[in-house]
Amino acid sequence: MKRENLSNIMREAHGFIRIAGISLSDALKKAWANFKLKVSMSKGIVKFYFKKIDGTIREAYGTLNSRNLPATEMEKRRKNDTIQVYFDTEKQSWRCYKKLNLIRIAI
Repeated sequence: MKRENLSNIMREAHGFIRIAGISLSDALKKAWANFKLKVSMSKGIVKFYFKKIDGTIREAYGTLNSRNLPATEMEKRRKNDTIQVYFDTEKQSWRCYKKLNLIRIAI
């Protein structure tokens, strides 16, 4: 585990505390889950669940692995640290979810 990764996890956890007012323990659990999901998606397709804005639970199959991604042109967009972008392999398009709404990663 690189020191930079641990620093990013702690920074994200403190962001969760500021945004949602949750405890440090819950914020760290969310931050670690998001980190593990991002690492898993960089290796292949992962099944995970998150809560949508309307309150429903969404089952998603996503990836960040370059072998599974279509050729796309990079657009200049403002970076948003509160969301995670992923390529949905079922819908064949780019999607995102709020990191705070991640429920679990299916194994």
